[in-house]
Formats: sequence, C-alpha cells, structure tokens
Amino acid sequence: MDIFQVFSGTMLIIVLVVLAVWIIASCIRVVPQATAMVVERFGAYQATWDVGIHFKAPFIDRVAKKVTLKEQVVDFPPQPVITKDNVTMQIDTVVFFQITDPKLYTYGVENPIMAIGNLTATTLRNIIGDMELDETLTSREVINTSMRSTLDQATDPWGIKVGRVELKNIILPDDIKNSMERQMKAERERRAVILAAEGEKKSAVLRAEGKKESAVLEAEAEKEAAILRADAAKEKMVREAQGRAEAIRTTQQATADGIRMIKDAGADQAVLALKSLEVWPSVANGRATKIIIPSEIQNMAGLVESLKEIAVDRDMETADPEDIPELPKADS
Repeated sequence: MDIFQVFSGTMLIIVLVVLAVWIIASCIRVVPQATAMVVERFGAYQATWDVGIHFKAPFIDRVAKKVTLKEQVVDFPPQPVITKDNVTMQIDTVVFFQITDPKLYTYGVENPIMAIGNLTATTLRNIIGDMELDETLTSREVINTSMRSTLDQATDPWGIKVGRVELKNIILPDDIKNSMERQMKAERERRAVILAAEGEKKSAVLRAEGKKESAVLEAEAEKEAAILRADAAKEKMVREAQGRAEAIRTTQQATADGIRMIKDAGADQAVLALKSLEVWPSVANGRATKIIIPSEIQNMAGLVESLKEIAVDRDMETADPEDIPELPKADS
C-alpha cells in the first residue's frame, strides 16, 4: 500500500511537471521575420507582436491572428464590364497589396481578399463605363493608375496598401474581335502601300541624285580633260617654237662661224663670190621656172673658168712629158 501511494505521488508530480512545462512553452512565442501577431486578452485587443520572442499570460491571452507583412499578389477572375459605346468585354485584373497595420487588417474587414476583389470589380466597371472601346484598349496605363489610386484610398481603413493594379487580359466579343482584325489588316495594308510609295519616292530621288552626281562628275572629267588637252597643245606649241628658235640659232651660229672662219683665213673678194655660188643649188631646187643671175655672178663664173685653165697650164708645164697623154692625130 505504501508502494502504491509512492508511485501515485511520483506520477502526480511528473504530470504536474509536464503540465507546467507545456503551459510555459505555450506562453512563449517567437515571431519570424516579415510577420506580426495580434494578441487578445479576454477577447479584447491586447497588443501586436513584432519580430522576436514574446511571452503571454497563460489562459487569459491568446494570438488572435498571424499576419504576413510581405507584398501579396491576388489574381482575380475576369469581370464583365460595359464600355461607354455599349461593348461588353471581360477583364481580369492583378492586384499587388501589402498589410501595413495588422490590427486594422484583423478587425477592419471580415474577409479582406474578397473585399478587395469586389472593390476591384466595382472600380473597374466605373472607370470603363466612362470610356469607349478604342480608348479602353489604348489607355491601360491610365486605367491601372486610376484603379490603384481608388483601391489604395478605399483599403486604407483596413490596414492595406495597394501598390499596383494591372489589367491582365481584355477579352472582347468574337464579332468585335473579327471586326478589329479586319480593320487592323486594312491598316497594315495601307501602311504597306504608303511605305512602298515612300520607298519608291526615295529610290527615285536617289536615282536622280545619282544621275546628277554622275553628270557633274562627267562634266568635271571633261573639263579636266579639256584643260589637259589645252595644256598639252600649249606645251607642244612651246616646244615646237623652242625647236624652231633653236634651229634658227644653230643656223645663224653656223653661218656666223663660217663667216668668221673665212674672215680669219683672209679670203679675198673672189673667194667670197665663190662661196656665194654654193647657195644656187638650193635656189635651183625651187619651183621657180626662171632664175635671174646677177651680172657680177656671171663675170665671177668666167673668172673661175680662167682660173681653172691657168691651173691646168701650170700643171702641164710642171708635169713629166711621159705623163702627158698623147693627143690623137687628125686624119689628112
């Protein structure tokens, strides 16, 4: 009996120790990074725990909500909207938000995500309802900015800050889509025609500029060639004139040298007359049919003949009789 009582007492102590450890452990909470905990005491808001280790009173305090402070992304399904020109389309949106006040987020709205979704659909319908189809398709950035501003202002009492709102897809009706495709095809064809015309225009301009440049180059080449030909002709004429001048100078120099030599040799009037006879062969080679010989030249010719006879007689007197050829005798 004593053993049973001891055993019972030991088990009771163990249970009490385990219960005390469990109670102490349950009162210790560690809050991780980018997380917050909302603590209530007797059902009323007590505190918001940030990152670190915290202790709560047992049985009277409890963690009402664990809130993540990271930026969150919610992709809402397509919502039907009607444009100002009565075109119905489906638009799905993506909302980026972050919880800035865990207390307001916990007690501000029952279901924050659903509330943001409904608020996004309502805001989108209001914005698109004031815009026509073409403006809606070309004004995504305007729509995104307007929705972000409206949602951020509306969710501020809930401790939520909306960072961005993006229109993910705009789904058009099939008839509108086909009509737009035909319009876009026509626009592409029109642009292609315009580009082709502009290309042809630029090509024609380039060809004209090329012809102009070629004509200018040809004219410049012809001009340079003419200048070169003129320079060559001028150079030829100069060289020919220089050659003729040089020939005249050479002839005159030779004549002067001849006259000087005759003068130095002491030639008399007869020798000078004989020298003058040397020009007559060239005179006789001309085309004139009549040649007038001055009388003094004729007398000089007779003088030359007399001189020849005297020279022959002197040769005969000084020659050996045997060397003189025998003249033929006349027949009786």
